[in-house]
Parts: sequence; C-alpha cells; structure tokens
Amino acid sequence: MSIIPITVPTGAIRYNTDSNKMECFNGTKWYEISVSNPDLNGGSRGLFMGGENPSRLNTIDYVTISTAGNATDFGDLVDTRSNPAAFASSTRAICAGGETPSTVATIDYVTISSTGNAADFGDMTAARKRMNQQSGSNQTRGLFCGGNPDTNLVDYITIASTGDAVDFGGDLTSAGTWGGNVTSPTRVIIGGGFPSTTANMQFVNIATTGVNFVNFGELVDGLWGLSAANNAVRGIWAGGLNPSAVTTIQTMEMASLGNAQKFGDLSVAVAKHGATTSPTRFITGGGDASGATNTISYITIETQGDSVDFGDLTVARNHVEATSNAHGGL
Repeated sequence: MSIIPITVPTGAIRYNTDSNKMECFNGTKWYEISVSNPDLNGGSRGLFMGGENPSRLNTIDYVTISTAGNATDFGDLVDTRSNPAAFASSTRAICAGGETPSTVATIDYVTISSTGNAADFGDMTAARKRMNQQSGSNQTRGLFCGGNPDTNLVDYITIASTGDAVDFGGDLTSAGTWGGNVTSPTRVIIGGGFPSTTANMQFVNIATTGVNFVNFGELVDGLWGLSAANNAVRGIWAGGLNPSAVTTIQTMEMASLGNAQKFGDLSVAVAKHGATTSPTRFITGGGDASGATNTISYITIETQGDSVDFGDLTVARNHVEATSNAHGGL
C-alpha cells in the first residue's frame, strides 16, 4: 500500500490491509493513527457543553471522570446554545450546531487540557440542531450526523485542523434527530431517534466517505432523547423517551453486529441529557427529570448494575451535550 493516489486529500483516513492499522494522509505521506489510551496527566476529563434552563446557556463544565465530585466551570462557548453536537480527540473538544434560538452551523473548539473560552473552528455544511449524542469521532475525524430540520445529512471535519465541514458523501438510513451515538476507532454507531421513535441501530466506517449507514441491530426499546457513550469495547445507551422518560441502561459490543441488552437502570428517569466515558466509567449529566436537573451519575462499564451519584453540574440544564478526551473512539 505504498502508492498514493494523486486525488487523496490532506486529512484522509484509510484502513491499511497490510498492517491492519488505521492511517491518516498529511498531504505527502500516510501516518499510522495511534489507538492507545493517551497519558491524560491527571485523569480522563469530561466536558458538558451548552443547554438550557429555560434560557439557553454558553456554559462549559468539566469533571475528572475517575474522581466523583461536582463539576467545575471550564469557560464559555462562542455563543449561547442548546441542542448542539459534540465530540473530541484526546486533545481537542468540538461543539457544533444547535439553537440560539436560531438554528446555527457554527463549530467551536476548546483545548481539553486547559480551561478557557471556545474559539471558532468553522461551519457545518448546513445549519441544524438536535444532533445531541448523534455525532461522534475517532482521534482524527469527527462526523456530524442528522439533525433538525430533519435530515439524513452527514458532514465531517479533521479535528486537528480548523475550517468548514465537508459532506461525507453517505447518508443516514433515514432522517432523524435525538438518537444516541457510540464510536470505536473505526465505526460510528447511532441508535434510536425521532421523529419516528425507533429502536434501530445503524453504523458506518469513519474512514470511508461516500458510503451510507447500514443496519447494526436493535436497541432494547425504541427511544429518542437518550444519551450514549462507550469505552473501547462496550457501547452504552441510557434514559430517553417513549413517550415518557425511562431509567433503562442498555449495552452492546461494538466490534460485532447485534442487538443491545439490558445493563441496569439510572437512579431517575431522564432524557435530553449528555453522556461520555473514560475507559472504565460511563457518566451522564443534566437533562429532563421532572424539570431540568444538575445531577451527574455514573456506572462502571465492566460491571452490570444501576447508576450511582457522581456529583452536580454547575447549573441545572437540559438539551446539554457531553464529550471527553478518553472515550472509546480514541
């Protein structure tokens, strides 16, 4: 695989069948993508971004996922918004789209290891909202999937650079919003969604543009407004609406196709909340639970069971998004 096609763009990703490794093209040469857990110098950091209660917020909070406790203020988004999309590499977190109340195409970014306000990254190909928990990334590339106005559109960016998103060239199996997303280094998998409440899970290979999502399996129940995140092995979905909020936590193995299974329950029924992970913990925060909540709870991913209290966000809010520098796509 030493021949480089002239048409390969900078930032392209491929799977090298000779070495069985993911690679990224820097304009002149293919470089192997590391998929090991990074040295996080103090632990895995989770960020909760945006939201509303009832006014829209520009708040970014952070927690150290390995240490239970209340969230700390990180800084502010470029503008107030709810219902954005978010994902991250091990160094940079991205927050895009949402409503301000106008639906926007804005992409912001922050450096996760420091604190401070977000900076402008570029724009998505179209303004949209309600991509919460429905967009994901590996270490190199992030995908913005679906959204409202209801669309099956998929965009992508190269996280380490700045600039506008590019059409992925493939689409979701159907137009939808408010699904839940998990990401391995090679796959984006989306489960559930709205406006037609669905249990369907669909996936695509991150490196392959121009290919549509295809069926993966089924969630335990049809849900929307649920949260989702994963470590390197397990995808976790929690809460959601059908039509009322539920406590269900469900899980699946990302490497093989198949249906999700019951994992446990959240301490309260919640929807429209954010979730993210470290290699060992799944945390979820905010959302609607008989009104906007500031509660953060967690589970140990390898041990099936119910969630326990982690701490509180700096402000109660719903329609919030979350990501981390240690999720299973890295």
